[in-house]
Amino acid sequence: MKKNTFKKIIRNIHLWLGLTSGIIVFIIAITGCFYAFQEEIQNITEDYRFVEKQNAPFLLPSKLEVIARKELPNKTLHAIQYKGRKKSAEAIFFHYDENKEKNNYYKIVHINPYSGEVLEVNDMYSGFFRWILDGHFYLWLPHEIGQTIIASATLIFIIMIISGFILWFPKNKKAAKQRFWFRWKEGIKWKRKNYDLHNITGFYVMSIAFIFAITGLVWGFPWFAYGYYSLLGGEKSLVYEEPTSKEITVSSVVENNLDKIYMLMQKEYPNAVSIEVHPPETTTSPIAANANLDDGTYWKTDYRYFNQYTLEEQEVNHIYGKLENASNSDKIIRMNYDIHTGAVFGLAGKTFAFLISLLIASLPITGFLIWYGRRNKTQN
Repeated sequence: MKKNTFKKIIRNIHLWLGLTSGIIVFIIAITGCFYAFQEEIQNITEDYRFVEKQNAPFLLPSKLEVIARKELPNKTLHAIQYKGRKKSAEAIFFHYDENKEKNNYYKIVHINPYSGEVLEVNDMYSGFFRWILDGHFYLWLPHEIGQTIIASATLIFIIMIISGFILWFPKNKKAAKQRFWFRWKEGIKWKRKNYDLHNITGFYVMSIAFIFAITGLVWGFPWFAYGYYSLLGGEKSLVYEEPTSKEITVSSVVENNLDKIYMLMQKEYPNAVSIEVHPPETTTSPIAANANLDDGTYWKTDYRYFNQYTLEEQEVNHIYGKLENASNSDKIIRMNYDIHTGAVFGLAGKTFAFLISLLIASLPITGFLIWYGRRNKTQN
């Protein structure tokens, strides 16, 4: 196959895939921009997230559980999370059924951990940032449909990154001079400027865009997540499964066990930025607990499980266990969210991710204008 013929085929692939998926790629990128500083913005605008630091102990989970259940008596309490001396505790109520989306809920009762005062009941399935997240993950469609469309568009985007690099690659040194930087002289037409914006911007964001796409596909397609994890050398299950607690009839043994696990976690993780305990939802569920060791990220979280009756610790064979038991491949998968958002590099990483997402959002626009300009042969 001749070189010109090969590039023509690649150009057509890049063009038609871009035209069919461009609007979806734009939505994914622009919603990613809006969501980048979600945590920082909410910390500024939602004062109920914070409390005045006191020289007093926190109320135990059993006390916060009683307070929270009075606010939402008919909901399932998923977890109670302590987020430090200056932040409100969160009682998290959560239910998800992909077959009955209308019955799903995700609510947080914010409580002063010193006094037990209820500060706010927040519906996490409403509000601006939830709307943005629904667009980013589901295109504002029913979850099963939207996730498939988003994931498929992301897969197409990877093909476009590869085909775009092939088209960008200069054929000689002279051509290379115009591929790395904007060399606009006076009188250059807007078509040429737009072409450069698409090609040069695409080259510089290509590697980060590829990382965004890969980490996004981990959530989009189970087969991709398993393939990616296996390629990294992973051997554990990616599916979260709780160990079971053999049911016994002596209920008094269980009465204060949630508090005991919380106090154990406090003792073993004195520098944790947050500690979360999960009341057993059934008579065979464990008491799950986790401690996050790094402010702003999630991958260093230790996940632990205890028999709800005997408090014996139970090991698991999936990636959501202790960090010390995680292999390098486990850690990369655990980092997936933090890499995707840039949080793995702190605020600078989030800022960088925001800027790259904004540039990615511009690519479908400049690409469409290239096609439109050539199609209509407009003189400028």
